[in-house]
Amino acid sequence: MENPVVKNEQRFKVSGMSCQGCRYHVEHALKSVPAVKDVLVDLERATASIKVGGQVDIADLQAALDDSSDRYSIHPEDWVDNQDLVDSSVKQERAKFSGKGTFYCPMHCEGDKTYGQPGGCPVCGMDLVEEQSLSVHSAMGKWTCPMHPEVINDKAGSCPICAMELVALEPDLSSEEKTYQHLLKKFWVALAFTLPIFLIAMSEMLSDNPLNGWLEQRSWNWVQFTLSLPVVFYATWMFFARAYRSIKTWNLNMFTLIGIGAGVAWFFSVFGLLFPDFFPAQFKTTHSTVHVYFEAATVILTLVLLGQVLEARAHSKTNSAVKELLKLAPNRAVKVVDGEEIEVNIDDIEIGDLLKVKPGDKIPVDGSISEGQSAIDESMVTGEPIPVNKEEGDQVSSGSINGNQSFVMKAEKVGSDTLLSQIITMVNEASRSRAPIQRLADTVSTYFVPMVVITAVITFAVWAIWGPEPAYVYALVNAIAVLIIACPCALGLATPMSIMVGVGKGAQNGILIKNAEALEKMDGVDTLIVDKTGTITEGKPTVEKVGTFSDMVLEEEVLHFIVALNRNSEHPLAEATVAYGKEKKVRAQKAENFSAVSGKGVEGALDGQRLALGNPQMMQHAGAQLSEVMQSKAQKFQEHGKTVSYLAVDHEVVGYVVIGDKIKKTSAKAIRELQDKGVDVIMLTGDNHDTALAVAGELHLANFKAGMLPEDKLREVERLQSEGRSVAMAGDGINDAPALAKSDVGIAMGTGTDVAIESASITLVKGDLQGVVKAKNLSDAVMRNIKQNLFFALIYNSIGVPIAAGLLYPFFGILLSPMIAALAMSFSSVSVIANALRLRTAKIDKY
Repeated sequence: MENPVVKNEQRFKVSGMSCQGCRYHVEHALKSVPAVKDVLVDLERATASIKVGGQVDIADLQAALDDSSDRYSIHPEDWVDNQDLVDSSVKQERAKFSGKGTFYCPMHCEGDKTYGQPGGCPVCGMDLVEEQSLSVHSAMGKWTCPMHPEVINDKAGSCPICAMELVALEPDLSSEEKTYQHLLKKFWVALAFTLPIFLIAMSEMLSDNPLNGWLEQRSWNWVQFTLSLPVVFYATWMFFARAYRSIKTWNLNMFTLIGIGAGVAWFFSVFGLLFPDFFPAQFKTTHSTVHVYFEAATVILTLVLLGQVLEARAHSKTNSAVKELLKLAPNRAVKVVDGEEIEVNIDDIEIGDLLKVKPGDKIPVDGSISEGQSAIDESMVTGEPIPVNKEEGDQVSSGSINGNQSFVMKAEKVGSDTLLSQIITMVNEASRSRAPIQRLADTVSTYFVPMVVITAVITFAVWAIWGPEPAYVYALVNAIAVLIIACPCALGLATPMSIMVGVGKGAQNGILIKNAEALEKMDGVDTLIVDKTGTITEGKPTVEKVGTFSDMVLEEEVLHFIVALNRNSEHPLAEATVAYGKEKKVRAQKAENFSAVSGKGVEGALDGQRLALGNPQMMQHAGAQLSEVMQSKAQKFQEHGKTVSYLAVDHEVVGYVVIGDKIKKTSAKAIRELQDKGVDVIMLTGDNHDTALAVAGELHLANFKAGMLPEDKLREVERLQSEGRSVAMAGDGINDAPALAKSDVGIAMGTGTDVAIESASITLVKGDLQGVVKAKNLSDAVMRNIKQNLFFALIYNSIGVPIAAGLLYPFFGILLSPMIAALAMSFSSVSVIANALRLRTAKIDKY
């Protein structure tokens, strides 16, 4: 069958892509085809639009993809993946009990790329790490048949097929635990065979070797060879497979060096064992046998394997924060149906269900209390240890723990929409993201392995020419030591490990970090812009007074108009007036032709009258004139930090409403701590100058600006950035979204709007400025930890490679054994991970 020829411009389907890293690889590979002019790859649609300047068939494109990786395939645009035809319900049922199946490289070699199955990273060869999710956890609490695993029930009982008793369905071991157990098993095998090889080799150093009385030296060499086979071809064969793949794809890494170093030692020994006469005398022992290095090869490989075992165990601790969050998700819940309590699986809860939460129970989903009250422990979600009193109408979140009273709640968010699930998703995504500082390690790593190989070659040449006798033996041993001691993995792990632990630490303290870049930038922030309402203040305004400017309009009518307008608005101030209207039993009406004027107020119509409510700019927008008497009356309230909104009816100002919003207890302390850390705090508010002055005075804030519209806040961020400042913006409303997106670090209050949270790179679950202090302290700790890791990795390699090459020999007569080099290399990666784990105990709530 002929391959179709590509026309001038044509679109193809591309399978095997899962992230932006894949998109880049496919684009780069297809552009390498000589006749291809341009390529545009769409990751979401899994397509590639290709422009060509000559004749190209699809086989040429596939060949280019195969050279890049064996994961991608290209097809005509009308091609359909048979996997897509699998019934979706079957897929979901499988996924529910087989784990999320998302894996990533701990060194993030291909950015945020994820993989669908366990194995080694195709770039660096390290074992992939499984992402933690709620899917496996929710499988607990179900029952299955040991003979018919497709049978899954919510309750215990008998199998409908074979009548056997059902057994509890236990989730499988995590991928990282399986990896650890697999590596540990191989390590014990390797150790069992390496230890006798090592003892045989070391006995040669004894003047009166007792083993010579049993067998001659040549026979003992054959024993070492035999014992080395299980080590090389079973326990550590994966190292050679990864080395081969790294050379084939030219993604040189740690396993390239291990494969070459240990491989040379082992194959040299085998060759010397089979063809001893090929070698000159300096390679031979007093027994006329060639010096063999089976013990060096096997000890090196076993020590590297030990390092992998320790890394696998350490990796399981780096995402311990997510695992702790997973423990908060209950498997079962009590559902109330027609007054009867029924225990159901967490997956069977639907929006609108009534659930009973008993004392000490974990809250299963997000919702609101419909009956009863209790004190809720939200410490694992917000980081605050003091329980919060909740009553009817209050929101409760999954992951929090009920106190000593029962209550009934209404489910409003279930499954992946719950706060706990979103926190876990955000932590996983942030853990996979790359910090800008990682570019240093990436740049060094690009040249690292080739330079080490060149250094090993030079080491061999120098020792062979100028070294003492036996020169070639010294040359070989020192060249192997150079290859083995170098550790690009320590450099590659320096940043990702700290980011992973830091992001998890943040989540435990109510700080949700969208990506690693935000965490790094927060460290350099020197200016913090804060909004007033909902950020500095509680964001729970209350109406203190409704007044009138006209004898023709009663206060009850003013309130009626205000409520009618604000029933259409979601602004906190609007909600306060509507609640006040209900309390005063105002007649419920809703204004027509409603519109919100950002940063100014709202307008609409009621019974043929044009209404406008808001600040002085809103009155100007509505064509209503504010007199000096009106402004003077409002100013008396504003000087005490109150917000005054004016009401205009048919272009005439007729009344006002005074709204108070308490300053959060933590705001003053948080601002003071940030200022002590050298951060300039500036308050920008849409409120009037007098109200802003009163709030700023109470908080000892010298810098503030009032009457700020969204575009004004945006321009202020741009102005500060043009002065060379690193700006963070903390806000909670729609009007803060442009400035949040433009700032170097956008910080959203978790109590704010979805738009604000979407525009920010850091979200504070509790929503107060003390969270900004924690985020700043966390960023400082993580960046300090990363720099420590990078310093150690760079210094280790800078010192270790020259010593392995024999730099100290002319001065002190010291040479580094390849076995010691392997031990040092293995523990260098482990030490980087261990240092990153120190972040778990970092104190981020104190200055």
